[in-house]
Amino acid sequence: MTIRLRGHHLLCLLGYRGMGYSDDFCTNMTFIYETLRTKPQTEVEIIIGPDDVCKAYPPDKAYHCEGSVYGLDEAVLVKLGLEEGIRESWHSLCSRVAESMIPADIQILCTTCPWEKYGVCAEGVGLLASGQPLPKVGVNT
Repeated sequence: MTIRLRGHHLLCLLGYRGMGYSDDFCTNMTFIYETLRTKPQTEVEIIIGPDDVCKAYPPDKAYHCEGSVYGLDEAVLVKLGLEEGIRESWHSLCSRVAESMIPADIQILCTTCPWEKYGVCAEGVGLLASGQPLPKVGVNT
């Protein structure tokens, strides 16, 4: 199994704690998150544009998977030394985050994200940097 992810979703997954845009979105995100958390050798392909997370974005909400989010994707990929088409295990990607980021980077990179204020993505970066595992998540926990 290969999970296709855009740049900024690498960080969103670190902070995922069951919150999301809809029940369907949370179900999809929880599946992706728990797959990667429990099977860290899962291959991830870095793509540009809408990915496996975006496919469950609610159709009744303003679609933000296009447009200015590409700049955030690019900034995250540059920070992590990644580019489109790279395939690595989730474990390897988490190691990149642990080696090249600190929690405060989230405030700089993700200033326009509505989820940044919850601090969960910075927490996820901190967990990886300190060698701790990401927590188990259930839908709407």
